Amino acid sequence: MADEPPTTPGSADTVRDRLLVVDDEPAILDTVSRFLRFIGYDVRTAATAHEALASARDFLPDLILLDVMLPDGDGFEVMHRLRADGLPHAVVFLTARDTRKDLVRGLTEGGDDYITKPFGLDEVAARISAVLRRTRRPRNADPVLRVADLELDTATYSVRRSGTPVDLSPTEFRLLRYLMLHSGRVIPRAQLLEHIWSYDFNGDDTVVATYISYLRRKIDALGPGLIHTQRGVGYSIREPHR
Repeated sequence: MADEPPTTPGSADTVRDRLLVVDDEPAILDTVSRFLRFIGYDVRTAATAHEALASARDFLPDLILLDVMLPDGDGFEVMHRLRADGLPHAVVFLTARDTRKDLVRGLTEGGDDYITKPFGLDEVAARISAVLRRTRRPRNADPVLRVADLELDTATYSVRRSGTPVDLSPTEFRLLRYLMLHSGRVIPRAQLLEHIWSYDFNGDDTVVATYISYLRRKIDALGPGLIHTQRGVGYSIREPHR
């Protein structure tokens, strides 16, 4: 890889774009992440599919630079899981695979661009900048999710009900955000377990019930109940019946 800087910075905005760099090769992960921070991005890193899912759900990056071949899965599956979460991250695949078949798969399955190894850092910066220009949401886009009088601000990581602040732990916030992204729908316990805690379906789903009870104590105590249980299935959040 070349170390020369690009001719233009990755982000000229006051609010820095957030990038998640995912690669299982330590040298690549370190070099690319350091470079992207140097040119102005807010960067987090991950070395496995498991770490990538957890980091993306917590960090909410604007773009993921995603290696296709990971030790515990592949980048395509990571992208599909995040898109199922309702998280519209831009994805640039990074891979040693350079066959036309892999290129077509990367783009047709929802990727926004595809970079093959070896690569130059200036190329990575240019591709990222181009994808962000196409996919970046307007800075004035409303970051607030709402259900009845409950508001969750994804920009400030704050929650209010009828104007009253609600103090949530990071896990409680992620769980509430996921429910609100799918408001009106019953989400199975196994799905919540996988998408919030990144466990497989054979995990202990009692943790879901525990955190649902925490949310109810903090949120439903401030007004009509919004969080509902579908016995034997899962949970939902919806406006109270009038």
